[in-house]
Amino acid sequence: MNSERGSATRLRAGREEGMGGLAKGLAIIESFNAKNPRLTISEAAAASGITPAAARRCLRTLEELGFVMYDGKFYRPTPRMMRLSSAYSEADSLPILAGPRLVAAREAFDESASLAVLDGEEIIFVARSESSHTASTGMRVGSRMPALLAAAGRVLIAAQSEEQIAAHLESFRPVRLSDGSAFTVAAARGKIEETAQLGYSYTDEELEAGVRAIAVPVVNARGATLAAMSISALSARFTMGQMRERFLPVLLEEARRLGSML
Repeated sequence: MNSERGSATRLRAGREEGMGGLAKGLAIIESFNAKNPRLTISEAAAASGITPAAARRCLRTLEELGFVMYDGKFYRPTPRMMRLSSAYSEADSLPILAGPRLVAAREAFDESASLAVLDGEEIIFVARSESSHTASTGMRVGSRMPALLAAAGRVLIAAQSEEQIAAHLESFRPVRLSDGSAFTVAAARGKIEETAQLGYSYTDEELEAGVRAIAVPVVNARGATLAAMSISALSARFTMGQMRERFLPVLLEEARRLGSML
């Protein structure tokens, strides 16, 4: 009996250690993003919330597996990292079904169309169809943005319950927009209320000077909002009024078509 208890204890300890190591490795992977394309060990530790020693072990393991490369100071993701995002894209029906609908939206105006889902306080782009003259947003499949700052994120949050919306607003911290103005909690609340009333959301050079975006919800047959479809465009090509008049009907129709398949 003592032997059995000892084996069970060791098994539990092994599982806890394994899961802990996995969690730390995933935290390191998530630390790489558009703002942090390369990281030192100390930067990775700070970004992931783990100790430098643990960060070093994780990064060395990722390097051995070919997911990151090391130049003597910085660690950078390799193309193999894309396998992690492609696993989701290939396994989940949403990005696959969205492909033709995003292509249709893009071809209507030759502007980039994207599909995003909510992940905590951020949105993550899970599918995208690029224009021939991509706006300089740096967005790609796998990119993340603070949900309350993005048109797609506001659409997704506005579809949630009052309690969930309140939680998003409670955790939000004011930021500076591209024009230097402050985007406060009150401003965020106003955007969510506006989105709920309009049924769509937009950003007008708020995140990046010269770039506008408009987004609509993707609602399934049960009435649940699963994603947000958006189009981004250079402000030199389209005014916000033109985007509402021309882009919005196309987005609504393609989002409706996608939602009917879910």
